[in-house]
Amino acid sequence: MSQTHPSRRSRIAVAGTAGVLALAGSVVAALPAGAAGGNGCDHRTNNTVAKLTDCVTLEGVMEHLEAFQGIADANGDTRASGTPGYTASADHVEHRLEDAGWTVTRQPFEFPYFQQASSAFAGVAPTATPYVEGTDYAVATYSGSGDVTAAVQAVDVTIPPVGEANGNTSGCEATDFTGFTAGNIALLQRGTCAFGIKAQNAAAAGAAGVVLFNEGQPGRDALLSPTLGAPLTTPIPVVGVSHATGVELSRAGTTVRIQVDAVSEIRETENVIAELPGRTTDNVVMAGAHLDSVPEGPGINDNGSGSAGLIEVAENLSKVKPTNTIRFAWWGAEELGLLGSNEYVASLQGPEGEPTPELERIGLYLNFDMIGSPNFARFIYDGDQSTFPAPAGVPVPEGSAQIEYVFEDFYESRGLYYEGTEFSGRSDYQAFIGAGIPSGGLFTGAEVLKQDHQVPLYGGEAGVAYDPDYHQAGDDIGNVDEKALDQNSDAVAYAVLTLAYDSARVNGVSGRPVPGGTFEGDPAARQYRVERDEQAGGGGLHADHDHGGVGV
Repeated sequence: MSQTHPSRRSRIAVAGTAGVLALAGSVVAALPAGAAGGNGCDHRTNNTVAKLTDCVTLEGVMEHLEAFQGIADANGDTRASGTPGYTASADHVEHRLEDAGWTVTRQPFEFPYFQQASSAFAGVAPTATPYVEGTDYAVATYSGSGDVTAAVQAVDVTIPPVGEANGNTSGCEATDFTGFTAGNIALLQRGTCAFGIKAQNAAAAGAAGVVLFNEGQPGRDALLSPTLGAPLTTPIPVVGVSHATGVELSRAGTTVRIQVDAVSEIRETENVIAELPGRTTDNVVMAGAHLDSVPEGPGINDNGSGSAGLIEVAENLSKVKPTNTIRFAWWGAEELGLLGSNEYVASLQGPEGEPTPELERIGLYLNFDMIGSPNFARFIYDGDQSTFPAPAGVPVPEGSAQIEYVFEDFYESRGLYYEGTEFSGRSDYQAFIGAGIPSGGLFTGAEVLKQDHQVPLYGGEAGVAYDPDYHQAGDDIGNVDEKALDQNSDAVAYAVLTLAYDSARVNGVSGRPVPGGTFEGDPAARQYRVERDEQAGGGGLHADHDHGGVGV
């Protein structure tokens, strides 16, 4: 059940602030400003917020980011799942956590791998028509490779479109291809069944390639960027186009060229799981960050930042004996559809998806996906849905609001502005909230543009993406804001330690409060929470293709 704050004050102007809010439990006094660390951290037990945040340093986080950059440099400038760069990244996590005394396991799983090298698409007849990738056409994720020029043959398309979205059945049945000329390029319309089914049926009928086009309904007429869900059994090149382009291509006598050079195959990757035992084993406080990059770059902000922050926190927690067991995860194949985290949660469910005792041991989950964006804002997942009601089909379990307040307490104690971001299902928390596990976390922004009102609060530049190099080769060691990374690494440490000692407000499991941690800050009295109608949502979806039922 979602909860809402009864009321809150907006504090937009930076000048004239009243200073740091004193929270119950003396959070402010316990958190040193700009602690430098290095005060015997290798040997002491960091069992207070002050000790832990003193030892969790920017230098420590940057050490891991530099390691990830070196791994990418040595492995084709990428750390994508299914590549040697990812395996080396997982090795780094495992070695550092084992050396710190954590119990580490690696969970292998197979996944569909896709990496595009080049493409071309053009009309050949009746007139030569060049098309531009990203504007006029998109290569389908998991398209096969090939370079074909052939006649276009429409298969059971409906022009004008039917009255309802998803009403077209074009290509959904093998019988749709009765009379299809082998070697032609099949023109198929969105609707009813998954894109992968349509393309697979076309390949089985002897099509040399496939063009998928949008239905034409409002909201379903723009450029279609399809995903086939998995590599085709018979690989052929597949692209998506808009409804208008599809109508043009459906005319008799049309010939096109499709060229795609891509790797589309089943590969193996893995999750890295590390555990630190608590005094109880039946209430696991779990935190995770995806470890993989996109194939196009090193992925230092996305998501080396969250991964490095977790390693740094883990190394400084290793001598702590918390009430609750702590489990950290570094997820694989997030960039291809949250595959690692979904694989993990599914492995803890029964054959019908029912929860098992092992799944029910997980008391809550914290997600850290991009915590150092170069043009950052400070986002907390909106567990109480006071700003962003969750989208239909994305449940927000009871207890998630209290996780949000833990992060709010931290930012309030530091006098730092922050705002909500929606639980959109766009990162690895999705599998956990789907399983009814209270969740929360931090995010500093991806492709969305920073707004004018945010500049006085966080710095940076309005009208520019929070991460201008999101999903690009430029996401390297220079693509992080060290201030945001330092602050948020402390926020990770604060939330993990606070909840590892006492998660009663989240899930009713009592413990003993950690010195310097609190749940006592009144959500109605927040001074630094930004409340604005134009507040930007976030989520950092790491697949730009249309996943609506994988094609319906």
